[in-house]
Amino acid sequence: MKLPHKLTSIAFAAYMAGIIAFVMSAVLTAINTGVAAGFLSRVLHAYAVAFPVAFTCVVIFRPLVVFLVKKTVQAPPVR
Repeated sequence: MKLPHKLTSIAFAAYMAGIIAFVMSAVLTAINTGVAAGFLSRVLHAYAVAFPVAFTCVVIFRPLVVFLVKKTVQAPPVR
């Protein structure tokens, strides 16, 4: 089953936030506590906090980022 097209931006936010939150949780957990026994458990605990924050940020800041990209990236040439 696929989501309706109108939920594209929410699906994008969920995937982007999920991937970034997991990677950041793993890296920061490794830096702070090392990769030892219980590492995955600590990463998942950090991820449980990071994902909702990341998702909210992606949803809120997406319009700003789109605006900034339009202001800083040259449009493709018209054919």
